[in-house]
Amino acid sequence: MALSRGLRCCQRAFAWLPVLIIALVVLWSYYAYVCELCLVTLSNPVEKVAYLIIFHILFVLFVWTYWKSIFTLPVQPGKKYHMSYADKERYENEERPEVQRQILAEIARKLPVYTRTGNGGVRFCDRCQLIKPDRCHHCSVCAICVLKMDHHCPWVNNCIGFSNYKFFLLFLAYSLLYCLYIAATVFKYFIKYWTGELTNGRSKFHVLFLLFVAVMFFVSLMFLFGYHCWLVSRNRSTLEAFSAPVFQNGPDKNGFNLGFVKNLQQVFGEEKKLWLLPIASSQGDGHFFPMRAFCEAQNPLLANEEQWEDDGIDEEPHDAGEASSLAIERET
Repeated sequence: MALSRGLRCCQRAFAWLPVLIIALVVLWSYYAYVCELCLVTLSNPVEKVAYLIIFHILFVLFVWTYWKSIFTLPVQPGKKYHMSYADKERYENEERPEVQRQILAEIARKLPVYTRTGNGGVRFCDRCQLIKPDRCHHCSVCAICVLKMDHHCPWVNNCIGFSNYKFFLLFLAYSLLYCLYIAATVFKYFIKYWTGELTNGRSKFHVLFLLFVAVMFFVSLMFLFGYHCWLVSRNRSTLEAFSAPVFQNGPDKNGFNLGFVKNLQQVFGEEKKLWLLPIASSQGDGHFFPMRAFCEAQNPLLANEEQWEDDGIDEEPHDAGEASSLAIERET
């Protein structure tokens, strides 16, 4: 027991290693740019001040978004998605699979859920003991179900989902701008050091290495940011891009696609003044997401969004034959 606890502590500590590496690289880039380039290499005071002002604006935005991506906790499904004590006891004591399916079907009818498993069953997490809301998935690293889970990112040691996806996108965007700005402003002095026009040995090392690191990170981030921009434009998560969500009428990779503008608003909100700031402004609460009209029309569990309240509303049960056709999804 003590050994397993120690291993878990080591695993949690090791998970922070990528974040520590990024933090050290950023701190070094700050020193190299501010001290070695601006304060030592640059001689023009106007150029020096302009470089420092723009650099610090980008640096603050970059660090702010990175901080929010790391320390914004992923949101878990609300209480109404968890099985009640009575339902859990009834479900666990029941040995007949068809009756278990009926129990889950009864619970699902009280919730605004649209998506299904690959075989058309209720999406049920056996570990968290809950009916999973649309776009919710269980993260094996965090050991929780995460609303609108996109992926678990080791570089922020956090699960990227509904609560911090906007922050993660802004982090990628400001990382790109940060690297691009450094590369663009350092390049002239890189050439001067390379050709021997400038000879300061210590600053030469920092300036040369700064350009290489900035370009390397810019190229890698460019592809990642471009991919996530494409995902946002289609209103998909990384998981949904690899495996299309399944609705009552089958898989549909565009099931949540509402058009470019509405897709953008779903992540960044309707207040455009907040789009570029790491302040929570995403639409909704992560439990329900608007879908294309034909999905609503064909879904038997939800006629319209307004009928659902936080405490749930009792409805007439569906046919037993339909309920028994639903299967169970277990997370293993």
